[in-house]
Parts: sequence; structure tokens; C-alpha cells
Amino acid sequence: MLSHMLRRPPRIPRFLYPYRIPIAIILFAAFVEVYLHTQRYAVHQPREDIDVPFHTTCQEPDVKAPRENAAFVMLARNEEVEKALRTIVSIEKHFNQWFHYPVVFLNDEEWDPEFIETMNETVSGGARFEVVPKEEWTFPEFINEDRAKQSIAEQGRKGILYAGMESYHHMCRFYSGKFYTLEALKPYQWYWRIEPDVEFYCSLTYDPFAEMAKREKVYGFTIALPEEPRTCPSLFRRIADWKEAHNFRTTELWKAMIAPSWVPWPFRSLWSWFSHRDRYGDGWNLCHYWSNFEIANLDFFRGRGYQDLFEHLDRSGGFYFERWGDAPVHSLAVAMLLDPHKVHHFEDIGYRHDWYYQCPANAPGGQLTESKNLGSPSPLVDRERTGGIGCRCECDGSRTRNYATYCLKSLKQPTTSKRISVFSWLYSWFW
Repeated sequence: MLSHMLRRPPRIPRFLYPYRIPIAIILFAAFVEVYLHTQRYAVHQPREDIDVPFHTTCQEPDVKAPRENAAFVMLARNEEVEKALRTIVSIEKHFNQWFHYPVVFLNDEEWDPEFIETMNETVSGGARFEVVPKEEWTFPEFINEDRAKQSIAEQGRKGILYAGMESYHHMCRFYSGKFYTLEALKPYQWYWRIEPDVEFYCSLTYDPFAEMAKREKVYGFTIALPEEPRTCPSLFRRIADWKEAHNFRTTELWKAMIAPSWVPWPFRSLWSWFSHRDRYGDGWNLCHYWSNFEIANLDFFRGRGYQDLFEHLDRSGGFYFERWGDAPVHSLAVAMLLDPHKVHHFEDIGYRHDWYYQCPANAPGGQLTESKNLGSPSPLVDRERTGGIGCRCECDGSRTRNYATYCLKSLKQPTTSKRISVFSWLYSWFW
């Protein structure tokens, strides 16, 4: 009896039977429409990889080559002297002992002489100690301060990550915009953002600033993660509306950020009522570059396109009435304003901050164990492994990272080649 019931097709209600053909046509049309809509955001991958590691083995450091107009930048507090020292010691050991780039230290308070003395003794390329102007680390004039503080307290009660800390909101706003126009950074074209309590695991024996400049890259990252959605429920809509109002074309990077809606027209537009979707009902997949590590061209962030976007976001109050992080702001702006070949994934850099890390396996036959510049390998260096690209990495190269790769794969998709099928070729030709 049961097997007989399972073999029977579901019966159409009698009152719908006369309309079965129109209903089938409507359902088929809806499926086709949804499919075509989602294909608007299908990423067209290149025929060849356009973002490969700059080098896949150790290099003899070119200690006499001209340096780029670049600096490390660290935002720190006086009480973080030990954590900041840990970072500087690590970056000097693994990179800066050969290239001697300066470090610009930023603080929202006056520097403690102990901090200055400690860093001056450690940084090989010279150190500058700057205080962030008070007007860049407070509520802007156009924000109702009392309402903003009430919102911050409410965000804290809701348990939104770091959202109950007033200083964290100031920091996110600062790193999202005013950071790039600081007087202290005007002498530089490139920056490498570092944080207190960071470890580098691999020797970086080439100059990443020089490689970025030579290959016309603009933005470099190590880790990509999903954002916590409660921190920025309206950020994507604000940026998407800005993009449309200024007629910015849709880049492949932007497509990689989008989670297209599977609701058919005309119901899809109803989803635009939700603040985290654009006016067409499509959303953001929450993926972003983790901005605790950035190597980037300051001219891009100082440019009119980015700064106008920041001013627009700033005026909306979202840095305080929500908890917009600088990482999603940077990421969505990069995706909107740059083509994929301008962005670089430093997959050969071993890096840890907080509980997230990436660390590649060591390249076979490329560790330069006899190099006088590099010296003898540390006993901590992992063995060489097939397919490795690292240089003297001091970690277990069998496990390269401890975070999910969904966002990394999504954001790298526009730079990674795939075999072009006849269907894909026809689609790209006619679309």
C-alpha cells in the first residue's frame, strides 16, 4: 500500500486542473527569470590567473635596490608597548632587517617616553611618533553626541561585537577615512598596516612595495572573512545606492561580493525594504578583506572617489548608530572602484593576528640554506613540502590557515582562471 502511494504522482487540486498549463508556464518563466537575474552576478573568470604570488621561493634580498616611498603604520596605545614590541621584533626578523622601511606609530594620546625609547631601539628604518588630532578621534560636529552615546550603549547591551566601546567606533571611523589624509602620512605613497601583538612566520625576502608598484597593484591582503551582520545592517545599501547614483560600472570584484536574490520578479523588489539589500533586492555575501593586514597605495584612498564615498557614509551616522567596521568599508569600496588585477593576495606571507592566521608550506628546493644574507635557517623552520611557496616559514605547512575559505575563494574568484566551456564562451559573448 505504501509503495503504491509513493509511486503515485501528487494529484493537482481539482479547481486548479483547468489552469495547469498556464501555471506550468508561469513557474517555468519565473525559474528562467530568476536564473537570468542571478547570472547578472556570475563572475567571469579570466583565461589565465591574474593574481599569482610575486615569488614562490626565497630570494636573495636586494639590499641595494631603491626603496619605494612607503612606511609601516601602527595604531597603538602606551600600555601596549610589549605587544607592539612583539610585532616590531617579528617584522624586523622576517623582513625589515634587509629593507629598513620606517614605522609611523599613531596614538590618540601623547606618547610615553618609554614607548618611544623602546621602539627607537628596535626599528631599523627609523620611527615616527604621531598623535591623532582630537577632531579625528571624536564625534563629528554633525552627529548628536547624546543620541550616539545612547546608541552605542544599546549596541553593547545587545552583545554586538565591540559595539559597546565608544573608542572602537572612533577607531573604525578614523581608519575608514581620516587616516589617509593625516599630515603624518602625506610624505608616503604606500603603507603596510600592522597591529600590536602580530606574528610573522615566514621570511619575506623581496620588497612587496616594489612588486606592487611594478605590477600596478593597488591593494594587498592576507585573510578574507565574513562580517558579523549585526555590526552593519545598512552599510551595503548605502554603498550600493552611492554606486548607482554615480554610475559606477559593476566590476567582477563587485559581483564576487553579491549574493543575488532567488525571489522572482516582481516580488524581488519587495526585498529592497530590508536595509541590508540594494534597491533591487540583492544582498551582500558579507565577505571582506581583513584590514588588520593591508599593503596598499595611499593615493587610491586619498582619491576623490574613495573620499567622497567616505564623506557620504560619515554623514549618514552609521559609524556610531551602527558599528561599521573599516574592513567592510575598505572592501566594498575596493570592489566598487578597482578591477581584479589591481588586488593582490599575499598568500606567501605567514601572518597571525588574534586567533586568525595563514601560513604557507615551504617551497621545495628554494630555501637558500647557504645564503649569507639570510643566514642559517632557524630550527623552527618547517620542512619543505610539495606545492609549497613559503620562504623559511616557522609553522606546520600541512595546515595553512585556521579560518573558513568561503570568502577567500569568493574574493579570489575574479582573478583565478578556469577552463572556458562553449556555453560560457557563448554566454560571455552575448550577455
